[in-house]
Amino acid sequence: MTTSAERIQHAVERLTPDLVSLRRDLHAYPELSWQEERTTDVVASWLDKASIGHVRLGDSGLTADIGPEDAPLVCLRADLDALPLEDTTKDPWRSTVPGVAHACGHDVHVSALVGAALALAEVDAETPLPNRVRLLFQPAEEVMPGGALQVMAAGALRGVTRIFALHCDPSLDVGRVGLREGPITGASDRITIALSGRGGHTSRPHLTEDLTYALGSLITQLPAALSRRFDPRAGASLVWGQVRSGVAANVIPASGELSGTLRMLDANAWHQAEHLVRGLISDIVKPYGVSADVHYTRGVPPVVNDFGATQLLRQAVADALGPAAVATTMQSLGGEDFAWYVESIPGAMGRLGTRTPDGPTYDLHQGNLRVDEAAIGVGARVMACAAIQA
Repeated sequence: MTTSAERIQHAVERLTPDLVSLRRDLHAYPELSWQEERTTDVVASWLDKASIGHVRLGDSGLTADIGPEDAPLVCLRADLDALPLEDTTKDPWRSTVPGVAHACGHDVHVSALVGAALALAEVDAETPLPNRVRLLFQPAEEVMPGGALQVMAAGALRGVTRIFALHCDPSLDVGRVGLREGPITGASDRITIALSGRGGHTSRPHLTEDLTYALGSLITQLPAALSRRFDPRAGASLVWGQVRSGVAANVIPASGELSGTLRMLDANAWHQAEHLVRGLISDIVKPYGVSADVHYTRGVPPVVNDFGATQLLRQAVADALGPAAVATTMQSLGGEDFAWYVESIPGAMGRLGTRTPDGPTYDLHQGNLRVDEAAIGVGARVMACAAIQA
């Protein structure tokens, strides 16, 4: 007797050439966060051809349900948006939109979820699925605090009992899926500190409020203080990316700015972070007499994979690809708004290998990112099997 996993495999194998074409189309016409109208239209057209009903989430994004209405509701999520950078590949399907590129693999995520949807619809037409499956094509993952909050506010996850997602991993060979229980990605906040004070000549620092020196103190002392105020197991990391101050070597400026990101793996520490950071900044700059205007932008919490959901995803990978396809993955301090879902719904995110074996290793958020397109079918099979495992 043919199992559901085998039927999913056969369906995805038949669909894969079309899914690759879909991915190339999405890659050629990327859209930024909250602008994914064409992308949503393309997904809707594929669902329409398979007679899968769907509900639009405003201008971009949609949900679609497959399976018995009275069964437990399981959600599979893919993100739609691209990044504001140039596609530097030479592929025939490279981005046609100047300054916009699918450099994080969301075109793969979308294509894999469409494949999972079509395969699940075929299986459900023969034998009712054990779960009702909600397909979530989410806008605006790449901007803080992420489109996930609007999806939840719209009630799109009401009644969902588990949620799953995959994210491209160009450091992992295609055909493998990286899994990890507990924190897998980090919380990510943005900090900008604007200092102001009385400037003057560098020969008379005692008559000024030496703002540049205060900036230097913040650069070194704030990360050091946080390393002693957070539990080391929180994995907190404050890294500065931008410093602006002064126009001449002999002038102490009257204004300056410092920006960076604070990331960590512990959700409880993340909820305390803003209050702690503001207090430490005030203490550090006080001796210099300058004023500090702190803009603290809370981003996303860490993605904390639920133990039970991770085990179900592990079984789905084994069913779809074999036990050897399961890989243990490292934690990352990169932010991901899937975290908002798993704060309240048991769920898990896996890392989808996109590297051609013995091929080059690319990096995410780079214009030269290339993926092994066999990952699309792999992702479709794993997501579909996860839906019937949960």
